[in-house]
Amino acid sequence: MTETTIGIGGAAESTDMVLNIGPQHPSTHGVLRLRLVLDGERIQHAEPVIGYMHRGAEKLFEARDYRQIVMLANRHDWLSAFSNELGVVMAVERMLGMEVPERAVWLRTLLAELNRVLNHLMFLGSYPLELGGITPIFHAFREREDLQHVMEEVSGGRMHYMFNRVGGLKEDLPAGWTGRARAAIAEVRSRMDVYDRLVLGNEIFRGRTRGIGVLTAPTAQAYGVSGPIARASGVDFDLRRDEPYLAYAELQDTLKVVTRTEGDCLARFECLLEQTHNSLELADACLDRLAELPPGPVNQRLPKVLKAPEGHTYAWTENPLGINGYYLVSKGEKTPYRLKLRSASYNNIQALTELLPGTLVADMVAILGSLFFVVGDIDK
Repeated sequence: MTETTIGIGGAAESTDMVLNIGPQHPSTHGVLRLRLVLDGERIQHAEPVIGYMHRGAEKLFEARDYRQIVMLANRHDWLSAFSNELGVVMAVERMLGMEVPERAVWLRTLLAELNRVLNHLMFLGSYPLELGGITPIFHAFREREDLQHVMEEVSGGRMHYMFNRVGGLKEDLPAGWTGRARAAIAEVRSRMDVYDRLVLGNEIFRGRTRGIGVLTAPTAQAYGVSGPIARASGVDFDLRRDEPYLAYAELQDTLKVVTRTEGDCLARFECLLEQTHNSLELADACLDRLAELPPGPVNQRLPKVLKAPEGHTYAWTENPLGINGYYLVSKGEKTPYRLKLRSASYNNIQALTELLPGTLVADMVAILGSLFFVVGDIDK
């Protein structure tokens, strides 16, 4: 006969409690579930449970031709839609050995940096909101709206732009668009001190984030963490500088890879903010270069049925949230034989298993929010 002791009342304090955060919970940024084992208010073990939004994009890639897969790639990280498209078309162009017109290269670089600013502004506004500061989110949406106007004008889409094509871009710019884009960038830059002063200068915000959720560089590298989160831990790696694509090789004087060594929530926010400033500078540099280029095509003429030759390739880009890669395998058909997606958020979120144990439940939201992920990017 075995004797079982059940904790009742005060005796229950000595027993561990399993707590599910999500999947439908405001603090989880979407349909993400965290399974926590608690000892009082301190987290002993944390397990991210993913897959609630999984829609089988990688399998659907195999049933769509090379024009149609752009739409699928567009949606896994809905805050970085243009950058997602870019990786797919670059992989197909590499398979075809296709050169993209110079004008399209600079336009792609410009729009990718504007897309980066749009992504970062969402997190710069929403992160303080999770810590009790409601004001920055209103500023973030005002700034986003200015940039969304120019992105919508050029592409026709507000979130899912569908502007990249194999061989270039869908079409050329509307008349006078570069002037309106330059004005929007200047307007956003003039108001960025809201985050520099209102958020970073706030002692409550700093108190809630400094020294909280420290991610070391070796741990970040072991989990494949990338983007601003890895750079905040001292991992000095950025594909735009270390393996340049598009026009980044010519923008090295303007490009600044922002790093910190602390690896805490505050360092991650600072990296995101400073990178936003740099992306606005890169966008201005692209507009300057476009003004010097003569008129020309922005795409290549393609056959009615586009087939990639047999083989395989890997194209990766420095997306706003980190490294985004597409491994493309072709059997010479009009559809990919296999298209494997390496998304930034999937790797980044795994670091929670290292970050949360030992911290308080009250700090869980601060740490979770500082990882800047999109749930669709985790579940693909």
